[in-house]
Formats: sequence, C-alpha cells, structure tokens
Amino acid sequence: MTAVHNGLPHIAGATLLDRKTGVIVFLAFAAAYFCSALVRAITATLSPVLTQEFSLHARDLGLLGGGYFLGFAAIQLPLGKWLDRYGPKRVIVCFLSLAVLGCLAFSLASSFGGLLAARVLVGMGVGACLMAPLTGFRRWYDAVTQLRANSWMLMTGSLGMLSSTLPVQWLLPLTGWRPLFWILAGLILLSMAGIAWVTPAWKLADKTKVGASHEALNTGTVASSYAEVWQSRYFRKMLPLAVFNYGGMVAMQTLWAAPWMIKVAGYTPLEAATGLFYLNATMLLTFWSWGMVNPWLARNGWNAHRLISWGVPLSLLVLAFNVWGGAATGWLGWALFCMSSSAMGLAQPAIAMAFPPSLAGRALSAYNLGIFGGVFIVQWGIGLLIDAFSGMGWGQLASFQAAMGVFLCCCIASYVYFLSTKVDN
Repeated sequence: MTAVHNGLPHIAGATLLDRKTGVIVFLAFAAAYFCSALVRAITATLSPVLTQEFSLHARDLGLLGGGYFLGFAAIQLPLGKWLDRYGPKRVIVCFLSLAVLGCLAFSLASSFGGLLAARVLVGMGVGACLMAPLTGFRRWYDAVTQLRANSWMLMTGSLGMLSSTLPVQWLLPLTGWRPLFWILAGLILLSMAGIAWVTPAWKLADKTKVGASHEALNTGTVASSYAEVWQSRYFRKMLPLAVFNYGGMVAMQTLWAAPWMIKVAGYTPLEAATGLFYLNATMLLTFWSWGMVNPWLARNGWNAHRLISWGVPLSLLVLAFNVWGGAATGWLGWALFCMSSSAMGLAQPAIAMAFPPSLAGRALSAYNLGIFGGVFIVQWGIGLLIDAFSGMGWGQLASFQAAMGVFLCCCIASYVYFLSTKVDN
C-alpha cells in the first residue's frame, strides 16, 4: 500500500500520512480487525459442539450467530458521531474493552441466554474495528490508497475468518472451546496496546465547506445529525444492497455455509471446518486481488458503482445455482458465492468518499448499520424459516433450499431497487 505525502492536504480536513507511518497505522488497525473477524466467524466452526452441549435448534443457532451482529448494529449510529468527534484511537480502544469482557463472559456461560448476551457484548465491543480505520483513512490516505487499504482490511478479516476454521477445529480437542475465548481476549488486549501506541492524534478541522455541506467544527463541537447522510440519494440507493447482498454474504460466510455443508451436503464437522478454511482462503486471495487491481481499475473508469452493477448479478446466479444444487453444493459453491459478492466490499470507501471528511464517520457507520443489521436479519431469518418449513413437514434438504430461496428473492429485489434509483454523478 502507498500513502503519498503532498505537504498540503488536497481535501479540507485531511492530513495525509507518509508511507512508513501509513503502513504502521494500517497494521495496527488490521490486528484488531483480524481479532474481530476471528471472533465473528468462530461460531460457525463451534456450531456442532455448541448445538450438542446446549441442545440448540436452527433458530437458536441463527440467533446466536446473529446476536453478535445485533450488538454490532446497535452501536453504529452513536459510533459514527464519536468517531467524527473523538477520532479512531480513543473510540476503538474504549470499545475493544467491551469485547474483552464479552469473550470472558462467553467462556463462562452456562446457558443459551448467557451465550447470547456475551455474543451481543462482543459484537458491541468490536463494532468499531472496521469503521474506526476507514474513518481515519478518509483523512490519512489519498483516494486510491483508501480503496486499496479498504480491500486489504477486508483481506485481513478473511485471514481472521480463516483462523477460525481448521486452527480452531484442531485446538478444540486440546483446549476445549471455553479456553479459546481466553486466548481471544488476550489477543484483543494486545491489539488495543498497538493502536494506542501508533495512531496519530485526531484534531478537529476548522469550519469548512465541502460542496453543499456546512458543519461547525470549531470550539470542539461536531454536528451530531445524520440528516445529511439519510438525505443522500446515493446512500439510500446503496442501503438495500448493504442489508441483503452484503449482509447476506457475511451471513453465509460466518454461519450458514457450515450447517449447509453438514446437514445438506453430508460433511462431517472436520470436513465442514476444512471447507470453511478453503472458503475463507478464497476470500483472502479475492480481497488481496481487489487491493492490487483497484488502482488500475479506477484509472480505467471502473469505479465502485460500475463494478457493483456487474458483480451483483453474478452473485445472484451463483446463489440460485447453489440452492438448485442442494446436496451437491459444498464448500466450493459457497466460496464462489462469497467471491462473486466481494464487489460489495468496494461500497464502503465509495460511501466515505461521497461525503466530506467531517461526515465520514457517520456515513460509514450508518452504512455499516445496514450491513450488520442485514447480517442479523439473514442469519436469524434463515434459521426461523428452516424451522418453519420443517414444522410444515418438509425434509431437511427442502427446508434449507426454501429458506435460501427466500433469501435469494430479497437479494434480487434489492438489486432491482439499486438499478432503478438514479442519482446525479
């Protein structure tokens, strides 16, 4: 990655970092996002043991996976205000302390209610792990570097998810699942120390005018309204895709791909963990590739909007093929679905750059609310639908296919809305 130091910022409110500082800051935040992704996805690998120990139904498993995202989504709106006012360093360090407590509480839980409460707390605690660096990147990096840094942050997340698969499966017989969360708490504490050590100070800009946006930033006061974000036609155009297409991809990657492999495709728990390993390795390479090619794509007119317009239909076709394939759909089908959905990852830097730096935290957090609210809806919703179809006498294969079919219809509807909503370029 490159961060160009130009002496004077080219955007009001921006302070570009030199290359060395930019890399160090990126790595510090990437360590925290690695931990966030690991704890996010670990329930997929642990789903067989948790189901057995706590006698969970599909709806319980969906709610447990979605509880993380419920906590995550619940803090996004206040998070955006705090990021714009206090800066990434102060906010993420405070939030990560909640994640440490949540990991310890999960390891001590003796009931489903305890597990769920701890997952919600963990979700709240890691809720700033992507939004904090992206808010900082809006000021610290130039436009091209923002696209690359965003893709490589998502690559780091894929590395965390990769670590939640076979490595966790191998450790389970040695440690049991509870001590794994003590290790996670320690890793999060280390990432907090790194961020506190290397992240630049956050200074409020003077009163600026960027386009039609006016905000009073002097006297330490930042406007707290989300009105400019919600009123943006571009933001509203992107929001349904965030809920169903982006959120749905994360829901498959972090939860439902594993139960599908076990209950539909007939994988053993170890085979499912291996499949998740390959899936997340595929996503790691995909986001690394996005980071490499984004500068070239941007120079040749392939902006985020155009890439999303072409990428989403491909993901819909793959999802339809997976549902139709039924028991023949294994890890490769879900890896191709997540891979073809990865263009949605470009939406976050596009949202950030559609607003002035003083609004970046709120714009990103509002969009993130849509993504992770969507993950919660899809994860729990699919579980509810599977149980509902099973209660109607449908077989396990048919119940999974019908639930995924409903999800596919929601994704198609959001893409139609995206195409039908016109904005001024």
